[in-house]
Order: sequence, then C-alpha cells, then structure tokens
Amino acid sequence: MMKLYRYGLPLLVVCVSWFASLVLGQVDSVTQLGPLRSLAVRAGIEFGTAVSASHLDEDSVYRTLLSREFSSITPENEMKWESLGPEPGRYVWENADRIVAFARAHQQRIRGHTLVWHNQMPVWLKPDAFSPDELRKILQRHIQTVVGRYRGSIWQWDVVNEAFNEDGTFRDTLWYRAFGGPEYIAWAFRWAKEADPQALLFYNDYNLEFPSPKADAVLSFLARLKAEGVPIDGIGLQGHISLRYGFPHAQELLDHVRRFVDAGFYVAFTEVDVRMPLPRDNTKDLAQAQVYTQILSTCLALKGKCLSFSIWGFPDKYSWVPGFFPGEGAATPIADDYSPKPAWYQMGLLLYVAAKGR
Repeated sequence: MMKLYRYGLPLLVVCVSWFASLVLGQVDSVTQLGPLRSLAVRAGIEFGTAVSASHLDEDSVYRTLLSREFSSITPENEMKWESLGPEPGRYVWENADRIVAFARAHQQRIRGHTLVWHNQMPVWLKPDAFSPDELRKILQRHIQTVVGRYRGSIWQWDVVNEAFNEDGTFRDTLWYRAFGGPEYIAWAFRWAKEADPQALLFYNDYNLEFPSPKADAVLSFLARLKAEGVPIDGIGLQGHISLRYGFPHAQELLDHVRRFVDAGFYVAFTEVDVRMPLPRDNTKDLAQAQVYTQILSTCLALKGKCLSFSIWGFPDKYSWVPGFFPGEGAATPIADDYSPKPAWYQMGLLLYVAAKGR
C-alpha cells in the first residue's frame, strides 16, 4: 500500500537537519529555543497531543510537559461513547471534564474525539436491541448531548471516525445499517453543527496520507456532501505510520494532501505516531525523525489550511502501539524516561526556522 521509504525531504527539512547536527552538541534541550507550543503558534499552526486523564492525575512530569509544550490537546479515550455513556441515558463526565478544565487552565485548544465511531461503543448499544428508527434517535441525542455540553469549549470535533474500508467502500457499521447507507455521516455533521455552530467539524481517518482508493473515495464523498451544504470543515489525517512499510517522498506527500485543501477543506494531522521494529536503535530513531519532520513540514507548507499537528500521546511508555502491533513500538518523539528523541529536536528546530520566517 505504501511506497518504499525514500529520504527525500523538502529543502527546509534538509536545512533543519543540518542545523540540528551543528547545534545539538551545544544545547541540552530544544526548549532553549522556546516551548514547541510557542514556536508552532508563531509558525501558524497548533502543536498538540492526545491526553489521558489518568496520567494527569498520576504523573507530575507528564503534566509539566503537557502544559509547557503543547498548544492543543485531544482526549485519547475520555470523549468516546464507551467512556461517556456506560448505561442508556446516563453520562459520566468526570474524566472528560478534567481534561477540558486542564486545557482551559493552560490556554490550550481542544480537539474533541470522537462522536461517531464503530469501535469503543457502550456494551448496551446492540443492533438487535433497538429498531433502526430508535438507533437514529439515539445517535442524534448522543451527538447533541455531548457537543452541547462542551459548546464553546471545543475547537475541532472529530464528528465521524473511520467510516471507510481500504478499498474505498463504506464500512459496514451499526450506523450504516441503521440508516440504510452512509446518510448517517451527513446527519452527524448537521446535528453537531446545530449543537455548536462555532466548532470546526472534521471527518477523521487513517491511511489518508497516501494515494489510495480509500483516500480518493473519502475525498470524493466528502466533497459531494460539502457541495450539498453539509457543514464539513475539515479532514483529519491520523498519521499512524510504521517504519516497516516506508513513507512517500516529501513532494508526493505534499501534493497528495494539497488535494484535500484544493477541494475546500481544512486539514489536520490528528494522531501522528511513527512506530519502529523493536528494539529501538539510533538508525531507527533518525528514520523516525525524518518521517515526523516530513509530515510536520507538509502541514507548515499548507499555510493557513493545515490547522494543527498532533502526536498520539507521549512518552513511549504510554503509547497504544505495543498493545496493538506486536514487535513494534517506541512510536512517540519522547522516550520512556521523558528524554527527547531526534524527532523532538528536529521538529523543534523545524518550527523554530518556520517561526523565524514568518
């Protein structure tokens, strides 16, 4: 599916890598150039991460880095239906509220994640327990309850998540069957817009970073909905990458992502991590750094149209990757002991150069 990895980088990234080789021996931390959140905002984007409420409670180093280095945060699980609605008609808001309160206290924007997904749904939500009409009403009520509670607090909502198969067909989900087709996607965006007219509304999916039948189908379908007046503001490119399979050439990546922008959508890199075959070593760290900077440089190149770049959690010990991809891991730019990896330094230097150039 993905092309063989080629070390072609935009000129800016090449310059940053060269600059890094000169200065890394002279500085202990890229934070001497300023927190990455400040550099990113000056460069014209938000720099974010996924967040766990339990880590906020238990890990003071985590809290310190989260508040200092990131300008936007995404609840990793706390706003998914499984977490919010364990029983019909009853919502548990405590963990999601704590994340929202943390973001407000530290002047961070919030990406709400996610309203409609086929995974991590509550156990009571079974297709044989409800009629299609009841399911449609349940979905509308859920979207408007959650979005309404956080009205004015959420910057971007991932309204619909992962609705397509790799071949470009629609995923056969509870919602697809309840609505008799993909109409649930349009209704989800309409209901979210009614509940919070100011929030930016995104469709979010994986493997959209690569030219493929899936990427083509997503773009074609969403462009049609947008032309029909469905309030879709942006497309979230998750960015879960493995060094096992490689990554497109930098110019190919930029040209491909620009297609979404040219169709009238904002884009955001929403869940970026770059996993490697274990054990970790210096060669893999450098290859990982190039992928991170290549994606970040693409976001920066789409001036004003790529709104945010978010890594999917930190440090490596809190990553979801090892539990889902046996033999792979070390996917974040921060190691288990919170030491920055080459990816962190190079992203910081890339943001520093970009901020200086504005």
